[in-house]
Amino acid sequence: MNTTAPLSRRLALCLALALVTAACGNGDAPSETTDTPADAGSDDLVTIRLVTHDSFNASEDVLAAFTQDTGIGVEVVPLGDAGSLVNQAILRAGDPPGDVLYGIDNTFLSRATDAELFTAYEAEGLDHVDPKFVPDAKHAVTPIDFGDVCINYDREWFADNDLAVPENLDALTEPDYAGLLAVQNPATSSPGLAFLLASVEHFGEDAYLDFWQDLRDNDVLVTNDWSQAYYEEFTLVGGERPLVVSYASSPPAEVYFADPQPDVAPTGVMDRSCFRQIEYAGILAGTEYETEAQQLIDFLLTPTFQEDVPLNMFVFPVTTDAALPDVFAEHAVIPDDPFELDPDTIGAQRDTWIEAWTATVLR
Repeated sequence: MNTTAPLSRRLALCLALALVTAACGNGDAPSETTDTPADAGSDDLVTIRLVTHDSFNASEDVLAAFTQDTGIGVEVVPLGDAGSLVNQAILRAGDPPGDVLYGIDNTFLSRATDAELFTAYEAEGLDHVDPKFVPDAKHAVTPIDFGDVCINYDREWFADNDLAVPENLDALTEPDYAGLLAVQNPATSSPGLAFLLASVEHFGEDAYLDFWQDLRDNDVLVTNDWSQAYYEEFTLVGGERPLVVSYASSPPAEVYFADPQPDVAPTGVMDRSCFRQIEYAGILAGTEYETEAQQLIDFLLTPTFQEDVPLNMFVFPVTTDAALPDVFAEHAVIPDDPFELDPDTIGAQRDTWIEAWTATVLR
């Protein structure tokens, strides 16, 4: 299952529209070690391994600052998409592939906690994290960033066609929007899964398949991944679908990477369609460097790292004292009431929901 994050997230770096090629590398990408020139080669330097999905990206000087302050080097070890990351960690339980795991999200969290992958740690800096992001009081993992999967729309197309943007999921089944929506297969795509979960939360387990049957009758297009939906089918890039499942941070990415940058983002977000994804980091059970791993977890909640997140991974910081870059402050949408499901519920029902979706939409 391709669950690259967000909106890590995460995203194949699917959120960073112009970075998708670099960020969507395979799991064989070489690891990177970050330390300062003064520490490099020092016999006293402890280097810990940060295992993460392929979409992880941080400024070189940010991780170097951690090494400078602590004397701890960080080797970044990408292990594929988020699903692959979790699966490999479970297979190596007790003999972990690294010391800290970053990039597990709420759609896979229960699988990891059930396997007891993590050593509990209450991080310094949690008092600056919005409590809604903290999964429980056990502190098996620490929230680091979040993003919302939402339907994006092409502003110009709707204006030119004198058609109102649909206000909510129910409206998508109306005849006016026939043939206008592109979604991703939840069995192969992280945003596709998030949008499926949004429909389950909104319509309930007894009615979400009726919604998908109506979408099928309304000529919804299903693609295997985000890149195909956004870069091939979306009208913004010459396709025929002015509605596409993407991210709440796609509009600021469109502005940020444009030359010249427009005053208004060419895309908008249906904020009543959004499902929230939260990414966590945890100390892997069995690490030989638990104290050093704790220091790295603490660092991930500092303003130095949190403020580096938006323009590198196009997700949002979880701390309340982190400043957003101007392009996010002006063009990003953070929905007031996104769809959310308990991670344990997702873990118990995810495969069942996907199988039922497949039978309904792809039969």
